[in-house]
Amino acid sequence: MAELNHECGVAAIYHLSGRGRSPICTDDGPRHISRLLPRMLLDIQNRGQLAAGMTTFDPDRPHLLNTLKDVGTVSEVFRLNHRAKAEALMKSLAGRAAIGHVRYATCGQDDKNYAQPFERQHIHRRKWFSFCFNGQLANYSLLKQNLLADGDHHLTLDTDTEIILHELGKILSKAPRRLDWIDVLRQATANFDGAYSLALLTAEGEMLVARDPLGIKPMCYIHEGPLFAAASESVALLNLGFEADQIKSLAPGHAILIDPENGFRIEPFAEPQTPKHCFFEWIYFANVASTLDDRSVYLTRTNLGRELADAEREYGRVPLDDPDTIIVPVPDTSKAAADSMAYELSIPCREGLIRNRYAGRTFIEGGKARKAKAAAKYTPLREVLQGKRVILVEDSIVRSTTMNALLDRIRDVGGAKEIHVRVACPPIVAPCFYGIDMSTIDQLIAPKYFSLDGELTDDAQQRLADDLGADSLRYLPVQALARAINLPEEKLCQACVTGKYPTPVGQHLYQIACDNRGTPVDSQRTYEQLAAVVDAT
Repeated sequence: MAELNHECGVAAIYHLSGRGRSPICTDDGPRHISRLLPRMLLDIQNRGQLAAGMTTFDPDRPHLLNTLKDVGTVSEVFRLNHRAKAEALMKSLAGRAAIGHVRYATCGQDDKNYAQPFERQHIHRRKWFSFCFNGQLANYSLLKQNLLADGDHHLTLDTDTEIILHELGKILSKAPRRLDWIDVLRQATANFDGAYSLALLTAEGEMLVARDPLGIKPMCYIHEGPLFAAASESVALLNLGFEADQIKSLAPGHAILIDPENGFRIEPFAEPQTPKHCFFEWIYFANVASTLDDRSVYLTRTNLGRELADAEREYGRVPLDDPDTIIVPVPDTSKAAADSMAYELSIPCREGLIRNRYAGRTFIEGGKARKAKAAAKYTPLREVLQGKRVILVEDSIVRSTTMNALLDRIRDVGGAKEIHVRVACPPIVAPCFYGIDMSTIDQLIAPKYFSLDGELTDDAQQRLADDLGADSLRYLPVQALARAINLPEEKLCQACVTGKYPTPVGQHLYQIACDNRGTPVDSQRTYEQLAAVVDAT
């Protein structure tokens, strides 16, 4: 799954004045609580390595909000490997509140202008704000069309982030009276269809953190005395020094408002709905040390390993008591599942693939570069693999580019005599329109072999194995996901493995994708075609 783009990540921190001093503060004190933000972003760097940025608030400087963002990793953007330069940046950005973001692109280009947070400067402090978000608005093109229809608005970037910026700004500008920020959010998101978790900071010192009504994207928070912190994943809060039981997941459709006068407030901004949490968070995207919606990422992946072990016993093709049979994980997100599978089957789990952590992420590369990048990313250990029957555990197969290259190297360089691929996920048969970079059907390998009815026939799995160059290949069924995560199926978004989307526009986009399948139009991002299709009908 190294060929699949990560999601973005959001973080926020606020130290209220006049309420004592949090022990989480650095020696520089509450006015420099922003120094902790880059550390939080490092903990969620797994969610995006294309760009990073932060905005801070300080009421005692002319630039009430100060934003730094650029293309690069957190360490590169904040110069964390250069003590003097990092210190100079932290001094210039010092503030008692901060929001931050790590990014990869689902829409828009890979340049500094698309890095978040997005800041909207204004002469009125109330209308001067900065925000960042994780997700994707499925109806982005419709919102863009409606925003430009009056002729009064202009968009400079091709991203739904700018759409949200203008929707918020438009409500502030037209309001006849001062609106509560949760009311602003309620109005702005009323027509949103998609997934989002966001953090917003104003020049008046207010902070807003929110999660979409379906809870598709995660958001965790902590409120302890004068300190508030939030992040896409719990690990960023845990590593600040908080206890695991202090960290909570923000309920779907709820927002938290922090302001200097009244402190902390949480309330709903949308009608309650059955949650539809993205299952990919647990099996791949999230840090293995995170807990999301009271479900451990690590335990979920070990449960997937047990599911793989049960399926392997039932399959019965690979001799499990042969000393030449070993289990090898594809680093890194498959390791917990592979270890668990090996434990259940009493088979050695060996590190037969060493990941080159300095080769870069293959998902950042375009299609032509992916295979070469994948080949450089993993080094097979011949000492481990030679002459072995390898059960190769992977978390998913999306486009197959990485798996193709990997199997070739395990045979040619590693000298394995057999390779049996085991996937801790069902086949990805449908696109995602909520923030994962797979928006067309023809990008995916599984639809060429499997239907949407969930049936995993032996013939179809063997045909894919033959085409990839494996001796055998087995997926987990859809039902295994809910069992492993320990959540009911109706509380999970499983659209990419079932074709059943939790929002109306998502389902509409899927129909467009199906209609475009196999045509030149399908090479474009499907959600960008929505407005044209709606106009035509």
